[in-house]
Amino acid sequence: MHILPRVSVKLAVFVALGFLFRISSYAQPAPVAPAAPTPTLEQRVAGIEAYLTNGDPTAALKTGPKDKDGNATIPAGLTIPAVGTSGPGHNAWQMTSAALVLFMTLPGLTLFYGGLMRRKNVLSVMAQCLFLSGMVTILWWAVGYSLVFHSGGAFLGSLDFAMLKGVDSTPNTDYAAWVSQNVFAMYQLMFAIITPALIVGAIAERLKFSAMCLFMLLWMFVVYFPLAHMVWGIDGLMNGVWNAKAAIHAIDFAGGTVVHMSSGWSALILCLILGPRLGFGKTPMPPHSLVLCMVGTGMLWVGWYGFNAGSAVAADGIAANAFTTTTLATAVASFVWPMLEWLTRGKPSVLGFCSGAVAGLVVVTPACGFITPNGSIIIGLFAGLVPWFFCFKVKNWFGYDDALDTFGVHAVGGTMGAFLTGVLARNSANSNLATNLKEYVTDSVTQKLVLEQVKAIGLTLVLAVVGTVIIAYLVKAVIGLRPTPEEEEEGLDLSDHGEEGYILDTKS
Repeated sequence: MHILPRVSVKLAVFVALGFLFRISSYAQPAPVAPAAPTPTLEQRVAGIEAYLTNGDPTAALKTGPKDKDGNATIPAGLTIPAVGTSGPGHNAWQMTSAALVLFMTLPGLTLFYGGLMRRKNVLSVMAQCLFLSGMVTILWWAVGYSLVFHSGGAFLGSLDFAMLKGVDSTPNTDYAAWVSQNVFAMYQLMFAIITPALIVGAIAERLKFSAMCLFMLLWMFVVYFPLAHMVWGIDGLMNGVWNAKAAIHAIDFAGGTVVHMSSGWSALILCLILGPRLGFGKTPMPPHSLVLCMVGTGMLWVGWYGFNAGSAVAADGIAANAFTTTTLATAVASFVWPMLEWLTRGKPSVLGFCSGAVAGLVVVTPACGFITPNGSIIIGLFAGLVPWFFCFKVKNWFGYDDALDTFGVHAVGGTMGAFLTGVLARNSANSNLATNLKEYVTDSVTQKLVLEQVKAIGLTLVLAVVGTVIIAYLVKAVIGLRPTPEEEEEGLDLSDHGEEGYILDTKS
C-alpha cells in the first residue's frame, strides 16, 4: 500500500535533480575556441609574391616550430586566402594552353596528315583523329587521369581520382600551386589525345577503322598510361625532377618519351606488322594536297606553344624560356631540312619546310624548359639533319612503308631529343633541376643526367615495342588488321565511312 507513494517521491526527486543539473549546464559559459593566429602583413605580402613568382604559397606561413625532420611547420589555424586557391593568371594560361594542344590535333594534325594522304583516304585519317578525341576523353574521365596523376606506385597511380572524383577547382599541389586541378586534368587530356593520333601517320591508308579503334583502346592502357605516370607522376619511376626516390633520374619537360618516342616506335612496329600499302614502291603515291599540309603545319607550330610552354603549368619564367627555345629550334630545323634538299636534290620543297618545322618541334619538346636559347639552336640543327636522313635515306635502304614519316620524325626525333636533353640541360634555365638532381645536372655535356636519359630511352623503347607487338597480334587474331585488297584499292573513305572527301562531278 505504501510502496507506490515511495516510488513516486524518488522519481520526483530524480526529475528535480535532473532539471537543476540541466539549468546549471545552461548557466555555464560555452568553451571559447582559441582564436586562429592572424597572419602578419609580411606573410600576406609574401603570399602575393608567391603567386607572382609561381612559388609555394605556404612558404611565408612556415614560421612555427620544426617537425621531426627539421622542416618548418605552419602554426595551427593559420591561413591566408592564397593557400588552396588557383591564381587567375596561371589558370588562364593553362586553359589557353589546353585549347592550343587540342588545336594541334583538331584541326592541326588532321590537316597535316590529311594533306599528305591520297585523295581517296583523306577522310579516314580525319575520322581516326576525331574518334580518338572522343574515346581518349572518356578513358581519361573514367580511369586515365587517376592512373597517371594520382600517387600510388612507380608504374601506375591509384584509382582514387576515377571519374574525376575530387578533381575540382582546388589546385593539386603535387603538380601546381596555382592551377586548378580540373584545368590541369583537361590540359593533360590533350596530350593523351594527340599521342595515339600520331601513330596514324605510319599506318595510313591500310589499317581498317575497327582495328584502329581496338588497337588504340588497348594501347592507352598498356603503353601510354603507365609511361606517362612513370615520367610525370609524382611518385613515378622516371620522374627525376620531383621524385627524390625515382629509380631513373630522367627528365622530360613536355613529352619526348611519353608522346613522341612511345607513338613513333609503336608506329614503326605496327607498320612492319601490317606490311606495305598495295603498290608501294611501284605506284606513285604523292600527297594529294600540300596546301592542306602547310595549313596543318602552321596550326601545329602555333598549338605547340601550349604543348611546350604550357608544360610549365604556370605563366612564369620557365614557360617564357620554353616559348623561346621552342621558337628557335623549330625555325632552325625548318630552315635546315629544305636546305639539305636543295643541296642533295636541287630544289627545296614545301614538304621539306613543313617536315623540318615538325621535326624541330618534336626534338625540342623534352628539352624546351631545361635548356638555354643557345642549346635550342644546337637542337634545331640536329632536328633538321637527323630526321631528314632517316626519312630520305634510311627508309629507302630498308624499304619499310612509314607512310607519313611518323617513325623518322617522331621516334627518331623524340629519341634524339631525350638524349640531347641530358646533354644540354642547364641549371640557369630551370632552377627546379637543383631540387633532386644536383648530382646529375652539373652544366656539362658529360653530366650524369646523360646516362639517366639513356636508361629512360631504353625503358620507353622496350615498353612501346613489346606492348605494340602484343596488342597488334591480339587485334589481328580477333578482328584482323587490314581491309580487303578491293577495299584498300577503293579507298578507306568509302570502304570504312561511305563518304568521299571531294565530289569532283561538276554536274551534281
